[in-house]
Amino acid sequence: MAQHLPFDPPIPMVDLVGQHARIQSELDQALLRASHEAAYIQGPDVVAFAGELSAYLGEGVHTIPCANGTDALQIALMALGLQPGDEVITATFTYVATAEVIALLGLTPVLVDVDADTFALNLDQVRAAITPQTKAIVPVHLYGQGVDMESLLALAAERGIPVVEDTAQALGARYTFSDGRSLALGTLGTIGCTSFFPSKNLGCMGDGGAVFTRDAALAERIKMMANHGQKVKYRHDVVGCNSRLDTLQAAILRVKLRHLDSYAAARQAAAARYDAGLAGLAGVQTPVRRAESTHVYHQYTLRVADQQRDALAAHLKADGIPSMIYYPLPLHRQLAYQSARYPDGCFPVAEQLCAEVLSLPMHTELTAATQDLIIQSIQTFFAK
Repeated sequence: MAQHLPFDPPIPMVDLVGQHARIQSELDQALLRASHEAAYIQGPDVVAFAGELSAYLGEGVHTIPCANGTDALQIALMALGLQPGDEVITATFTYVATAEVIALLGLTPVLVDVDADTFALNLDQVRAAITPQTKAIVPVHLYGQGVDMESLLALAAERGIPVVEDTAQALGARYTFSDGRSLALGTLGTIGCTSFFPSKNLGCMGDGGAVFTRDAALAERIKMMANHGQKVKYRHDVVGCNSRLDTLQAAILRVKLRHLDSYAAARQAAAARYDAGLAGLAGVQTPVRRAESTHVYHQYTLRVADQQRDALAAHLKADGIPSMIYYPLPLHRQLAYQSARYPDGCFPVAEQLCAEVLSLPMHTELTAATQDLIIQSIQTFFAK
């Protein structure tokens, strides 16, 4: 029986209202300044934000802001000079944008399965999928932690293949190599990409994205491609696109970047509370951490066994608790990406995950009291 928890308003999956309330005066000042400057396209805040994010990510990193995370991926692949028919390897268990940009550019998405515990690229399948036509690999740092980048980068270097990191869910996480080096995710491969969609760990109040690279010449090419292929106004050297981060969004992001590490710490504390409350619960697997990567918990995602996922989601909803399924279908089962080379059952891990994953509320304002009620509701479900 549902508990009818006393939430008015209901528990949110993401609490941007609460997050913004804590920094409202900073946001107001930033927006007012940007408004008074009236440089709404490529204004001073865009330049400043690019520099500040580069400094946050580490020495030698170039940041090129753009209009959204999908554009970031597209611009990255364009900058590599890939040609129609070239193959790009990525995971079948991810958001559609990762494969969408590959298809839009006339490239061939080559899908592989993922690891059952960390949900990251299965590197054995990546190795097997490489052909002479493979021109890029796009690892997705899903839910907030990194792929096994040391192994992937070694494989890519061995074959001379660029790596484009999809860091839309893991900005702020770090990866530690076996030699002790610790680098920000998104800065390890040839190019990194991220999104500033409002619900992301670093989110603006609309759409936004960015591309990263340590290669100065490649950074110049990316910058040109995001701005109609021009380095000098009205001189178009390459075919580009129109993808610019709004100045007002950059002003917001400058404020929120200063809080990104504290946001990650709040998410990590919330994840630890979930871990403790759900430990040992039969039928539930809590997130598995990769030792080499920090986890910034864009999502806190359970695996629910024995075909009980949907029943648990309904139970939580009856108790006033939201949940989400990221993602209900793998890419090879999406109508737009179905292919005879990918029959049902070819990627068993991804297909199983799509039947079992369930993400719980996760955000910077999540309190222990709220989590106690969520945990209690889950425990009650499994006690039936």
